[in-house]
Amino acid sequence: MARAQRIEYEGALYHVTARGNERRAIFLDDADREEFLRRLAESLERFEVQLYLFCLMPNHVHLVVETPRANLGRFMHRLQTAYTMYFNRRHRRHGHLLQGRYGARLVERGPYLLRLSRYVHLNPVFTAAARRRPLRERIALLHRYPWSSYRQYLGQDQRFAFVDRGPILALVGPGTRRPAQAYRGFVEAAVEDIDADFIEAKRASSLSIGSEKFRDKIRRLHEKRLGGKPWGEGAAFRRRGTVRRVEAILATVCGALAIDRASLRRRRRDSWDRAIASRMLCQYGGLTQQQVADVLGIASGAAVSQQLRKLAEAMAADRRLRGQVLKIAAQLQSDPPDRKSVI
Repeated sequence: MARAQRIEYEGALYHVTARGNERRAIFLDDADREEFLRRLAESLERFEVQLYLFCLMPNHVHLVVETPRANLGRFMHRLQTAYTMYFNRRHRRHGHLLQGRYGARLVERGPYLLRLSRYVHLNPVFTAAARRRPLRERIALLHRYPWSSYRQYLGQDQRFAFVDRGPILALVGPGTRRPAQAYRGFVEAAVEDIDADFIEAKRASSLSIGSEKFRDKIRRLHEKRLGGKPWGEGAAFRRRGTVRRVEAILATVCGALAIDRASLRRRRRDSWDRAIASRMLCQYGGLTQQQVADVLGIASGAAVSQQLRKLAEAMAADRRLRGQVLKIAAQLQSDPPDRKSVI
């Protein structure tokens, strides 16, 4: 049977899973887990992929990633190949480590993304052994579990600098002064009372996770690809009327921040100006992170990715900054479109 084609586009958001062949363990000790995370960090930087969260279980992995450069396949091929070669060499084995292709479902932003993050982070306490424990012990286990991004979300572990927690924390609630604390309450409320509605939505499609409207949109897009129709301007998922000219975006950003254009090409400590401009160029200009680096005189696309991650984290903690960025975004959304969008 032919493999289903992946749906890839700039800015796509995925829930990715990779499982051990025949459900066997893919991590035999902490050294394996550390090596997987090292390879993950390298692949994220190399392919300019943003990681929102992860969870490593004994025989499978969960990742939630965004691909600004529409390159999920290349990113996952490199990550899986590199880790399999390491694992086979270290444990003196041969053959496949992972079960066939990795799973990848497109995720609808907003509430579905937030609920997916809870589902992923709760994996350690929904094993058969953990389910038999009292609620207090399960929550304690969740807090101690060192192989997911949950402790980083709570501010209890700073090892995983490659995790961009800002976009998820920003969904907890507008104006939340302590987003990490609010997120903890949101996640742990489902330790005993599982989110049955989300589980049902998750099972509804093998292509996507989201509302019925979103699932239908992705299904139609997938059918077009199977039918041999070009992945071009007619694609159902394209957002028309949202891409702006670079000059128009920079003029809006400079006006809102009361700075001149030359300031955006100068590196200044304790300033979010370039990061805000980068975010708007990616979101409303359709530029890749490398293209943004060229426009703003930043060293590399990876440096832009780092700025975007830090800005998102700062927005989650700073209401004033978040309001400033959202105000600029609202202005760009309301401006007349300059041309058709690409994605």
